[in-house]
Amino acid sequence: MARPDPRGKLPLPAGSKESSLTLERGLALLQAVADAESEAPSISELAAAIGASRAAVYRLLVPLQSRGLVRREGSKVRLGLGVLRLASNVLPQLRLAAQPALRTLAEQVGATAHLTVADGSEAQAVAVVEPSWTAYHVAYRGGSRHPVHRGAAGKAIGLSPEGRQWVHSTGELQPGAFGVAAPVRGVPGLRASVGVVALEKLDGDVVGPQVVRAAQEVADALR
Repeated sequence: MARPDPRGKLPLPAGSKESSLTLERGLALLQAVADAESEAPSISELAAAIGASRAAVYRLLVPLQSRGLVRREGSKVRLGLGVLRLASNVLPQLRLAAQPALRTLAEQVGATAHLTVADGSEAQAVAVVEPSWTAYHVAYRGGSRHPVHRGAAGKAIGLSPEGRQWVHSTGELQPGAFGVAAPVRGVPGLRASVGVVALEKLDGDVVGPQVVRAAQEVADALR
């Protein structure tokens, strides 16, 4: 049986509020398990973390266990392999969302464009688009990694929102290569940058705003 929406719109199915609260608590529980830095948390610790009873935690664990997202070891709870299966789908989704903005950027600048994501202390290029009209350009392999504190792509990830909008580098990752990159902002949980790399010096005053715009387009596509 439906009940009236308090906002005066379409009726809400009975129990929808309860279902929403259950989903929220289930997600909070999964996050609490993921946030454990070393030893797996206990049922009691998880109950305290999400503000629920032990009995409620046991109930919430059932669907998470059935999907392989968590596993129990007695009273302890760890992340399950199902999380890895979900994570394996993240990079393809990032590549798909970033492709239009990277293609436009590569063609405008005449340089290889890329989306780079921070993975711990490393930066990984997860999407690369090369320009179609240049006589030569940098061949930047998708999946390549480098320290997050080196190169424009890595340094851009760490830029403060109150500071510069983009950063450039020269020869830090490859001799003679020039890079310009800007952070992807406003996507929760994502530390990434969009940038270009070329074999000739780039005019930062021109390319910088183009890279910033492309980074914003990628952020919009991911939200």
